[in-house]
Amino acid sequence: MNAPEIFHAAALGLGTGLALIVAIGAQNAFVLRQGILGRHVGPIVVVCALSDAILIAAGVMGTGVVINAVPALVVVLRYVGAAFLLCYAVMAARRALAPQALNINNGPPASSGLLASLATILALTWLNPHVYLDTLVLLGTIANSQAPGTQWWFGAGAILASILWFSSLGYGARFLRGIFAKPAAWRVLDGLIAIVMASIGIITALGA
Repeated sequence: MNAPEIFHAAALGLGTGLALIVAIGAQNAFVLRQGILGRHVGPIVVVCALSDAILIAAGVMGTGVVINAVPALVVVLRYVGAAFLLCYAVMAARRALAPQALNINNGPPASSGLLASLATILALTWLNPHVYLDTLVLLGTIANSQAPGTQWWFGAGAILASILWFSSLGYGARFLRGIFAKPAAWRVLDGLIAIVMASIGIITALGA
């Protein structure tokens, strides 16, 4: 193992990790909304990055074999995750239709407390069957195809990608607060979140 091999593995992990994570999805939509509101951003970013780190590390260690060996586990997660996403889509749609829920200057309702927010992001992360296929199987397979001794450098690059992305998304969202001081902007955002959540939920339920 030499320096070029280490750099190549780490850079490949970073690029692959970003390619998989930078997409319009349920988890990212929730982090964006919380970032705009400025609610529990730090803990949410930590949960997202730590969850990815655990899954990526498990993938590098070859845990993805379990997912392939027990396909029923993915099926269960698929339906539970789809049900959760559809429920969240309904909640987002209700927010979009409720003017009193769109003012950023209003105090956060009880349902947006720290525990509720963490429970939501944990569900959006761990009930998503695709996260296991992306991290345990895909990233794990690519990591273990690297030069001997560089697998963990690939994993480190992928973990770094997760940290950079969620930190940028959560803390960078505050620059959009001026736009979202208008109720109409919240109506559009929550409407889009409802569409994204519902679409992903339906696709997940269908197994696509």
